[in-house]
Amino acid sequence: MALALALIALILATTVVIIFLRLESWPARTARQRTAELERLGKNLRAAFIDMGHLQPRITINDRVYMEQTTPVSELAVLSRQIEVEHELLHTWVGSSKRVKLHGTFTAKAGFDLQQGLTIDIRPEEIVVQLPHARILGVEQQQVDVLEFENGLWNRISGQDVQSELSVLPQLASKKAADSGLPAEAEQTLQRQLEQRIQAPQPLRLVFKDEKKSE
Repeated sequence: MALALALIALILATTVVIIFLRLESWPARTARQRTAELERLGKNLRAAFIDMGHLQPRITINDRVYMEQTTPVSELAVLSRQIEVEHELLHTWVGSSKRVKLHGTFTAKAGFDLQQGLTIDIRPEEIVVQLPHARILGVEQQQVDVLEFENGLWNRISGQDVQSELSVLPQLASKKAADSGLPAEAEQTLQRQLEQRIQAPQPLRLVFKDEKKSE
């Protein structure tokens, strides 16, 4: 009987010691698990930027550098849209008029000029991606149609006239793309793409250089 009681007491004591040790090490184990989860998110974010633009940005976890930028960062295009513009030259000299009217179709690309840098800070409460505002990165000419081409009797259309009109079209396309809200849409698109790729439990915020945070 005494042996059985001693065995029970030993088992209880061992159980208490095990529980105590596990409770004592619980904060450290929890911290390691949280760190591992944050590092997993860091790898996912790095993979997302590599897939989207072959970019490897600087990533910090709780202000500690986790991954340094390993490739030059330049531009990240996330959205494109077809833009159509028209421009007309009408010039009269000594009663003689010449007219050139062109219609251009362009593909405008919106995204981020990352010369100023791209950084990512991962924390348990949120993920912050800091970068410049989106803008129109460029327009690519798809087609130009001549709608009007009329020479005056002595006021003739020159090659310089045509070149001047052709050079105006990309500028108009870029301005039209910017005025249409394409850069703002690119910012929203980037946020959605990142959220879908990493599926993090904490919120992801885009923080722009010239303002506090996007809403």
